[in-house]
Amino acid sequence: MTNMAAVIHEKGAPDVFRWEEWPVGDPGPGEVLIRHGAIGVNMVDAYHRGGVPHPAKVPDLPTVIGLEGAGTVEALGEGVSEVQVGDRVAYIFGPHGAYSQSRLYPAERCYKLADEISFEQGAAMSLKGLTAWYLIRRVYAVQPGDVVLVHAASGGTGTFLCQWLNAIGAITVGTVSTPEKAEIARSNGCHHPVVRSEQSFVDVVKEVTDGKGVPVVYESIGKDTFLDSMDCLARFGIMACYGHSSGPPPDVNVVDLGRRGSVFVTRPGLNDYTYHREDILRGAADLMDAVTNHGVDIAINQRWPLREVAQAHAALESATTTGSTVLLPFE
Repeated sequence: MTNMAAVIHEKGAPDVFRWEEWPVGDPGPGEVLIRHGAIGVNMVDAYHRGGVPHPAKVPDLPTVIGLEGAGTVEALGEGVSEVQVGDRVAYIFGPHGAYSQSRLYPAERCYKLADEISFEQGAAMSLKGLTAWYLIRRVYAVQPGDVVLVHAASGGTGTFLCQWLNAIGAITVGTVSTPEKAEIARSNGCHHPVVRSEQSFVDVVKEVTDGKGVPVVYESIGKDTFLDSMDCLARFGIMACYGHSSGPPPDVNVVDLGRRGSVFVTRPGLNDYTYHREDILRGAADLMDAVTNHGVDIAINQRWPLREVAQAHAALESATTTGSTVLLPFE
């Protein structure tokens, strides 16, 4: 079977991708062969392509990166009982290999898509949606009436967070880079969008919370917002640093955490919060329920043929995308 993929032979700018034939064999024990219907694109992919340090290790070069996709199970390896041939499935996180028309993947990390969920939706929602799930359900259990700070509120994960938080009944202060993105954030349930170049999000948080601060900050920007984000925390507040699009954040002085009100800083990872299969199934069930029954919309605002992934990455890194981006492997 001919299988084409976006291959990288070196790390660097988006133009390192090469559209080449890439071998895919028969599934081994515990593996399935998935023919992709759609592939998710995430900022972490750009980190991996460009060589930015990250907990998820990139295989030796040449390689195919990508951590999220959805498609049809075409073959089963020995001992697979989690899915069957013909099942529509999605998956999240390692191992790498999503930027390919077909791939092998561990069966235990797949989950079946509800009939109402398309391949594009499955590919767009898994990593971002399950990231939103662990942030609002497990890192800090958001309650109705909580005021929450969300950075990059018009982006892929930010859009999920704003919609889901709104469905819960929380109040969201969300930062964005342009007035246009502020309107996108507002349309997705963000109650107080803040254009970072025009207004201090610290001041807005203090105003909305009557000076108390927020119980949780969802920090995905890193260097440019890290210290100001800490200034937004209430006593015992939690700052969940799950990304660093502007660069790695500064080192944390643990004494400073006490001075700021016994606050917590964590670097949560999706791989840990979905380490056990029961966590994947629990999170996926909550996510699909939120999408099908509670108004959480999967905003797929960019679609690119897989062969044009370099353009998709360039757009992502230029901060011109909104919502989610998917790659279409057979266009």
